[in-house]
Amino acid sequence: MPVLFVLRGVLSFILIVLNTLACFVPVMVLAVGKLFLPFPAVRAVLNVILDQIATFWIAVNNLNQRLLGRSDIRVFGGQSFARNEWYMITANHQSWVDILILQRLFNRRIPFIKFFLKRELIWVPFIGLAWWALEFPFMKRYSQDRLKKHPELKGKDIEVTQKACERFQHFPVSIMNFLEGTRFTNQKQAQQESNYKHLLMPKAGGLSFALNAMNGKLHQLIDVTIVYPNGAPRFFDYLCGKVANIKVHIRVLPIDAALLGDYHNDPEYRAHFQQWVNTLWQQKDAQFDLLVTSLD
Repeated sequence: MPVLFVLRGVLSFILIVLNTLACFVPVMVLAVGKLFLPFPAVRAVLNVILDQIATFWIAVNNLNQRLLGRSDIRVFGGQSFARNEWYMITANHQSWVDILILQRLFNRRIPFIKFFLKRELIWVPFIGLAWWALEFPFMKRYSQDRLKKHPELKGKDIEVTQKACERFQHFPVSIMNFLEGTRFTNQKQAQQESNYKHLLMPKAGGLSFALNAMNGKLHQLIDVTIVYPNGAPRFFDYLCGKVANIKVHIRVLPIDAALLGDYHNDPEYRAHFQQWVNTLWQQKDAQFDLLVTSLD
């Protein structure tokens, strides 16, 4: 890799670290305040301030990426959004860079985005504690073998989803759900025997539980398709400015009453919802092909 690219990447990373440290202190002070002042009104105010700090942190990182990363992000579709609305966001998942792209596209256009995260990510230095303070839900996934040996663990992820969504009802928020559950690789695709050319199989249950737990607050789903024409990049390559072109398609779909129901106990609803998700994924797979071949 040319020295100039490496220097860009190192400088970009240092700036992200400094920005993180600068925002980390007030975030932790407010998080401690929530622990010692557990009154709903106080927590609501502190949560709004925390989200504003996180929004500022993202804005500074976005400026860093524009100046040093210099990726050309071509956006297709999309429309106007509101910061006083609740949104569900879905996207295909190929790289850690996906999160940076989503933050670049939507920061200050929609309410602050909350991600469902793997439990292990809470140990990421500084960032993990910040995610905890910002009330990002941490999910612990169990293998089928583990669930067979410990059936009492079944449904724990649903409980986490429901508790998180109960908190999200009190002020506008955007909830991010990577339906594939993990980053795409050819090996994972082969293991799953995926029906899709560019995607892993979607997990419909988690999305259904989140939509239902929000008790009608969610009316719009933002569907995002991200394509890296030269292949999914590494995080440092993106910081270095080696990811020259990125293509993104955005569309907004209504969340109507037919998408709400009892996923566990209503077979008819479950089949309907799974079909809706599969259709969404078929359209996303086709959109991926269009973005790859597009000359724009």
